[in-house]
Amino acid sequence: MIVVMAIFRSSCCFALLLSLLVSAATFAAANNGVFSVKYKYAGQKRSLSALKAHDSRRQLQFLAGVDLPLGGSGRPDAVGLYYAKIGIGTPSKDYYLQVDTGSDIMWVNCIQCTECPRRSSLGIDLTLYNRQESSSGKLVPCDQEFCKEINGGPLTGCTSNMSCPYLEIYGDGSSTAGYFVKDFVQYDQVSGDLQTASANGSVIFGCGARQSGGLSSSNEEALDGILGFGKANSSMISQLASSGKVKKMFAHCLDGINGGGIFAIGHVVQPKVNVTPLLPNQPHYNVNMTAVQVGRTFLNLSTDVFEVGDKKGTIIDSGTTLAYLPEVIYEPLVNKIISKQPDIKVQTVHEDYTCFQYSGSLDGGFPVVTFYFENALSLKVYPHDYLFPFEGLWCLGWQNSGMQTRDRKNMILLGDLVLSNKLVLYDLENQFIGWSEYNCSSSIKVRDERTGTVHLVGSHYLSCGCSLNTGQFIILFLTIWLHKLVY
Repeated sequence: MIVVMAIFRSSCCFALLLSLLVSAATFAAANNGVFSVKYKYAGQKRSLSALKAHDSRRQLQFLAGVDLPLGGSGRPDAVGLYYAKIGIGTPSKDYYLQVDTGSDIMWVNCIQCTECPRRSSLGIDLTLYNRQESSSGKLVPCDQEFCKEINGGPLTGCTSNMSCPYLEIYGDGSSTAGYFVKDFVQYDQVSGDLQTASANGSVIFGCGARQSGGLSSSNEEALDGILGFGKANSSMISQLASSGKVKKMFAHCLDGINGGGIFAIGHVVQPKVNVTPLLPNQPHYNVNMTAVQVGRTFLNLSTDVFEVGDKKGTIIDSGTTLAYLPEVIYEPLVNKIISKQPDIKVQTVHEDYTCFQYSGSLDGGFPVVTFYFENALSLKVYPHDYLFPFEGLWCLGWQNSGMQTRDRKNMILLGDLVLSNKLVLYDLENQFIGWSEYNCSSSIKVRDERTGTVHLVGSHYLSCGCSLNTGQFIILFLTIWLHKLVY
């Protein structure tokens, strides 16, 4: 999900946000940790229009500052969002947050919010955060360094007794606004091979006082908020790293076959992955794509198609479901795929999904699509990854970004469609990203930087106490790099 952060430099904008605000608190981490991450639409059928609506909501522009990215299922027919169950406050209460590698803050709906969802058809109990009920909850004042950094400098009209505001506006026009708080977050600490123990930490996050659009409605997609894992200093991974508790690296492995998977913070030592450098001065996880191959044929593309204006490179975003390509790549790619079966009759479903009837073997009848990146890193996408069933048809998960909104027009954005069934490693310490095809229902090895011990971290499909049909969800493991505490 690509986020937009608003910078509150003008007094009128700041005053508008302050009128919404009432409370705030801290969030920093400790020890090796684990978040229970559930598969949002497990066992549920989703419409094609819902897929696009989801991706539209997730792709934002930066207006204010916050950093939180992660998530996704990789199967468009199941709409692969994942969400984490975490505890917040003292005493701790449970909250369900969408996990997203494409946004930069964690935020939850707060008690002051009158336009926040009160129920969800996911079978989970939604909870509004109330700082007054948490003995560890604190407001983050607008003159604090965190607030200045988030907003690009001091806020006009700010006094020490005013809380720090935030505003995020999404591509579909929905938005979340509120103020920052700091409080304890509860999670499971990695304590040994396939073992965890309870732990907590303190982090700054957004307290949502006003939601609009899809974020305000009580529907099947309603959750308590978003858990972002982006690059900005405001993100959860950045806050934990700045406090000296973790290395600034994490990995996810999204099981597109069974659902669930692995999400680990820390130094993954096995399996080994090939990497490519992150492009500098970009707000998201951008890398340099160099070529596209369909089957045995390379598309005839000029190098400038991989850069559009100030949007450098290709965005890797586990919070987006589908894959978006500019028309100059999309058209020849789709034509090459379809040409392998000249007898099929192609039809357009829900405006721009290319679908057809087909009864043969997917992997035997259609070509593998391979993307190439700097450092000779490649990403293979198999027909069973990019084709999904819908009402007796097979549909292509590729989308033409030239037909999208202005904010996403002609961008290259690879979501869960291509990232599932691969271990994807994000290393902000060394500024690279990499991946390897992997069985996401198996285990990985993560090193504890404090002791040097290597722990086995496995895929988890925990039984769910809610009414989801399959109850599949992944565990978010945080392997902590413990030095001194900052908070």
